Amino acid sequence: MKKISKRLKKAKELISKQEYSAEESIELLKRTATTKFIESAEAHLCLNIDPKYADQQLRTTLVLPKGTGKTLRLAVLLSEDKIKSEYKEQADIVGSNDLIEKITKGEIDFDILISSPEMMPKLAKLGRILGPKGLMPSTKSGTVSENIEETIQEFKKGKVEYKADRTGIVHLNFGKTNFSKLLLSVPNKSRYSKCFSISVLSSSEI
Repeated sequence: MKKISKRLKKAKELISKQEYSAEESIELLKRTATTKFIESAEAHLCLNIDPKYADQQLRTTLVLPKGTGKTLRLAVLLSEDKIKSEYKEQADIVGSNDLIEKITKGEIDFDILISSPEMMPKLAKLGRILGPKGLMPSTKSGTVSENIEETIQEFKKGKVEYKADRTGIVHLNFGKTNFSKLLLSVPNKSRYSKCFSISVLSSSEI
């Protein structure tokens, strides 16, 4: 049997078998974050839905007040005539066919790829490269857009995508444990309202 560390043992002693409010959960999360590095704050919600049915699928976005705490590199894919100097100042990588060539060669130096609609047919052949990494742009995730400047700003501010997995559970990194209680509670309230609305709708139809 694997030995439990003293740190983990102390953390488990702080948790009791009871229902915690969102505020109490955040307080407990911060108290149990005792590693030498800054830990990520994650939420895992069981929604009692069956995603194999179209009306019970959940995939949406949320703008976090301070992002996830990670520095993300943004890449923007546009046709040559739509590239502006402003985009190059706002995003880390801006390109057209040259960017597609780099991706084809496996040169993926970004965490989020934003694309204009007219470039999507050219990206189709790269689905096997981008898909498994979760980098394929889509309208549902908000990464396919005509308004490139606004989209860049949203992701810079902390826009994230989350969805229910095949068992109906949502997994979401919503910050760092060194964030203030207020910053950690705001995305929780917004996320719960979105998840709860689809859960109630789906449960009534099961």
